[in-house]
Formats: sequence, structure tokens, C-alpha cells
Amino acid sequence: MRTTITLDERLLAQLKRRAAEQGTSVSKLVEQAVRLLVRTPRMPAESPTFELVTFGAGGRFSRLNIDKTSALIEADDLERFASGR
Repeated sequence: MRTTITLDERLLAQLKRRAAEQGTSVSKLVEQAVRLLVRTPRMPAESPTFELVTFGAGGRFSRLNIDKTSALIEADDLERFASGR
């Protein structure tokens, strides 16, 4: 089947070089690459790792209920804007 694809110029140049080296056509290389992609089992995307950084023992703990968003917002507002009074 015939189709049209758009490729980056540098990628096309690499494909043409590889095709010449292997004595094949760009079309055959693209077909091989797509077959390989379709046959390969899908791997889940790696999620970025998260590292919790802590310092020393104990430390300052908040007395705020972190489950109450409104309390957190109120405390933040008081901390930011109360000093201007």
C-alpha cells in the first residue's frame, strides 16, 4: 500500500544513508521500523521518581489540619497579610 509521511529533514538524510549502507530502500527501512514498533510490547511510561528530603530528627510540625483546605488557605493568608496591619 502506498502512503505519504512527513519526516524531519535530518531524519530523512539518516534514513537515506542507512538505506544506501544496507543496499535497500528508505521505504523498506520505514516498513521494518514500523513492524518492529508494532511487534514490541508496550512498556508503561516511566514516571519520574520522587524523593522526600528530610533534615534531622524531629523538626517543626504544623498544628494545622492539612485535610482542611480552607484552614490552610486561611493560615497562609494570615501569615502573608496580617503583618501589614
